[in-house]
Amino acid sequence: MTGRAMDPLPSPAVAAAAEAEADEEADPPATGPRTSQVTEWRALDPGRMQMPQGNPLLLSYTLQELLAKDTVQVELIPEKKGLFLKHVEYEVSSQRFKSSVYRRYNDFVVFHEVLLHKFPYRMVPALPPKRVLGADREFIEGRRRALKRFINLVARHPPFSEDVLLKLFLSFSGSDFLPADIQTQFAMSRELIRNVYNSFYKLRDRAERIASRAIDNAADLLIFGKELSALGSDTTPLPSWAALHLSTWGSLKQALKGLSVEFALLADKAAQQGKKEENDVVEKLNLFLDLLQSYKDLCERHEKGVLHKHQRALHKYGLMKRQMMSAAHGREPESVEQLESRIVEQENVIQTMELRNYFSLYCLHQETQLVHVYLPLTSHILGAFVNSQIQGHKEMSKVWNDLKPKLSCLFAGPHSVLTPPRSPQEDGVCPH
Repeated sequence: MTGRAMDPLPSPAVAAAAEAEADEEADPPATGPRTSQVTEWRALDPGRMQMPQGNPLLLSYTLQELLAKDTVQVELIPEKKGLFLKHVEYEVSSQRFKSSVYRRYNDFVVFHEVLLHKFPYRMVPALPPKRVLGADREFIEGRRRALKRFINLVARHPPFSEDVLLKLFLSFSGSDFLPADIQTQFAMSRELIRNVYNSFYKLRDRAERIASRAIDNAADLLIFGKELSALGSDTTPLPSWAALHLSTWGSLKQALKGLSVEFALLADKAAQQGKKEENDVVEKLNLFLDLLQSYKDLCERHEKGVLHKHQRALHKYGLMKRQMMSAAHGREPESVEQLESRIVEQENVIQTMELRNYFSLYCLHQETQLVHVYLPLTSHILGAFVNSQIQGHKEMSKVWNDLKPKLSCLFAGPHSVLTPPRSPQEDGVCPH
């Protein structure tokens, strides 16, 4: 697998996120990579370090085992010419990853800076110096040898060798990873995720309202029971003209007072159902919405960051070429020489932007698959909602049925002329 020079941004992005994600808002390598706070303690994981369980202070590698981790070759490739000047590039081949990629010296510089940031307490080998004016073949060959020593020491270092950053540096080669129709797939995927997000947003809104109604219902049932209890506890004397019904009123008050216990239980069941719906349905919907929102944000960063900067760099390059043509016609040697230097720099910027765009699309391709891995969560959410409804109604139905005999007692007094209402099933008729 071969490719072009590595985008300087994938490396700091991996250090920031511990995974392949480009930092499209970062400046070119001259300003240094921008990464988040990354702890090195992950490197102390016994699985990563392969330390013996008996003594974690001992490193269990032999020299042969370290050398066997990988052998990386760094070879000069035929000099690549820009419009006016030449660029030195290296072919970096890894036995371990069975890969071969093109890298420039600046790629090694960014890789080195990110290693220092991510592993501040590890031995990061030094890089050879940058090219000086008038560098000859002897200098270039000496730097190639030094870069080879550097990358082999890194590839065989226990924590470095297990880090995704090394794998990206030794294997990522721009567009070689991407399907030919990646731009079309990106547009289709973004539209699909936007539609899914809108639907799930509405589902979450309704689920919140359902859970809220259950909790409000619990509060109403509790108040209903308290009012029955207050009615049963009323001590207002019965007027003389109602004395014949004294025993009926006393029995009725006692029965009403006892009903508050059942209504409190109903309120508790309703509150439990509301809380269960909040935890098992609403929160899972929120989790999935957070994932979808992060994908939408990533798409927006890609378009406003990498894509926009790439287009801007191309536009600036076109202006420089037109200026170059004007200067050449005017025969101004100093102006032509200055423009040559600026155009070569702009070529590097365009190449960086192009590779950064490829890497951003590569990450989008991976993140799209991650979103689709989460899609089956929909069935879990629906299952939790259905189970909550079944369980909640089942438990409340039991309490209502237990309450029914007590309601019958209200109509069973010696002076009662009322009869309890019958259910449609008891009357043998359809409620509709």
